Amino acid sequence: MIQVLKASEHSGPLVLSYMDRAGKIAVERVANGFGMSKSQLAETAGLSRETLYRSGRSQGARTQSRLREMLEIISRVSDWAGGKEQAMAWYRAQPLPAFGGRTAEALVKDGKAAAVRDYLDHMALGGFA
Repeated sequence: MIQVLKASEHSGPLVLSYMDRAGKIAVERVANGFGMSKSQLAETAGLSRETLYRSGRSQGARTQSRLREMLEIISRVSDWAGGKEQAMAWYRAQPLPAFGGRTAEALVKDGKAAAVRDYLDHMALGGFA
């Protein structure tokens, strides 16, 4: 059985590890933490490349929200995936049957992070995909 933790149980530490002192997600820290360029991170989060290269835009509410959603989902699956790098690989490439084979990445890009979180909660309670 896949074991997924609720956001309140596990996403905090991973998300917090990528925050700066002002409580914003530090783009450079996330990119470095996953071995990505800012352009790759922007693509993964469904943001324009320029967004992460401009300080004002990278600190904006929409950008911060999208990065937080991505990190929360990765955090939820990192334990059973084998670590944050494997969780990122799952996020980007694993087709989810409940969503017609779309990946978590594609769903977050479409603004459906809540649906992915609900799906992970369902799986954690022993539900089927």
